[in-house]
Amino acid sequence: MAYDKKYRERVLEYRNEGHTLKETRKVFKVSIAAIKEWEKLLAETGSLQKRELKRTFKKIDPVKLDAYVKEHPDAYLQEIADAFGCVESAIRKALKRLKITRKKNETIRRTR
Repeated sequence: MAYDKKYRERVLEYRNEGHTLKETRKVFKVSIAAIKEWEKLLAETGSLQKRELKRTFKKIDPVKLDAYVKEHPDAYLQEIADAFGCVESAIRKALKRLKITRKKNETIRRTR
């Protein structure tokens, strides 16, 4: 559960007034780990604004996979997996994320 920025500020204000972690936890009903994380965030960034999530692909670059499928429309999933250095099920899931369905000799792109 995410806490409002003003609530986090109030928790840290209370903490900076000289109260212990245990007292702050009891008053605001927030875990000690959350309080420590907020203190760390404030020290590092100077703000209690939530950090942006950095999402990246792990093994399969969607752009490269799309280009590979266009260049090799008849390739089996195992051949694609070998080219990307992963397993067949990972390719299947990546194709599903890209909404690419493969039927026999044609590749169909679904739009929703």
